[in-house]
Amino acid sequence: MRRAAVALATGAMAVSLAACGSAKESSDNNDSDSAAKKGDDITIGLLLPENQTARYEKFDKPLIEKKVKELTNNKGKIQYANAKQDASLQAQQVDTMVTNKVDALIVDAVDFKSIAGSVKKAHDAGIKVVAFDRLAEGPIDAYTSFDNFTVGKTQAEALLEALGDKAKDSQVVMMNGSSTDPNAAQYKEGAHSVLDGKVKIGREYDTKEWKAENANANMDAAISALGKDKIDGVYSANDGMAGGLITALKRAGIADIPVTGQDAELNAVQRIVTGEQYMSVFKSYPKEGEVAAEMAVALAQGKSLDSIATSKIDNGTVKDVPAVLVPVVSLTKDNIKETVVKDGFYTVDEICTDRYKAACDKIGLK
Repeated sequence: MRRAAVALATGAMAVSLAACGSAKESSDNNDSDSAAKKGDDITIGLLLPENQTARYEKFDKPLIEKKVKELTNNKGKIQYANAKQDASLQAQQVDTMVTNKVDALIVDAVDFKSIAGSVKKAHDAGIKVVAFDRLAEGPIDAYTSFDNFTVGKTQAEALLEALGDKAKDSQVVMMNGSSTDPNAAQYKEGAHSVLDGKVKIGREYDTKEWKAENANANMDAAISALGKDKIDGVYSANDGMAGGLITALKRAGIADIPVTGQDAELNAVQRIVTGEQYMSVFKSYPKEGEVAAEMAVALAQGKSLDSIATSKIDNGTVKDVPAVLVPVVSLTKDNIKETVVKDGFYTVDEICTDRYKAACDKIGLK
């Protein structure tokens, strides 16, 4: 886990392990005596940002629900809503949760800036807020995510490894995530820390809403601008975009170039098996979800987070916010069994369907 300061490329939100003199002390929000002590009969609001990425509905929602039940002897309840990439809808969903008087909120923000007003509404109503997966502005009480700077570094290091000795003469396209997602800025920063000076970056895009179709269009533009014989690799910030841009590469007759990804989605793992995608970033959603649930339940019950949080962050509104950053793993064809299969994300049979069986056999995935 990276202990150094984490700097966001977004000016309004500088994330740092150091103190920020102008920020309000988060301890005001996390004093266990300020919340009424409650038992297991609590309600946790869960707000997820979109359903374009498979992880939210497939992993995060059920994992958090299960952990809340486990922590509350099956008495705790979850109120759930998905914003479908609409920041205005998410603001309405927070309003509903506040009206329903949930005891704590787990929020994965569509837009880390615009969510600030909603976070303040919850805070003013005495509802504790856990920023989940993406940092959010406003008076949050806790934060958990993956080490996002390291995610970008991991992707870029894998891309350089795939390019090998040809890296210094290679030209790559960078397909970053959405500018409304603070994580995207950290992935981008981490990737640049590795790639700058090592390869030529021919074109770079911030892909609106993380959508595969937008990545596809961006890749078409890059191919048109650079020429199909002048692209040696693609940095893609996640698997969904990787799928979209790989379609554009195929359409242009471009094959056998390394493409990165993130989230270990099933179709991405299958593309890794066939060699269409070089790698993804495997992230332990169970660990991240468990931490979010533990934080939310503890805050709802008026308990301290001292035994849960391993570090602190500054979101620009409050400082010393209790935080947990979960480490990540580079997923390639060489460690599929040791990662997604071992952790129960997918079985070999789910990965190696008839369409992929020959490719699975070739890499020894049985």
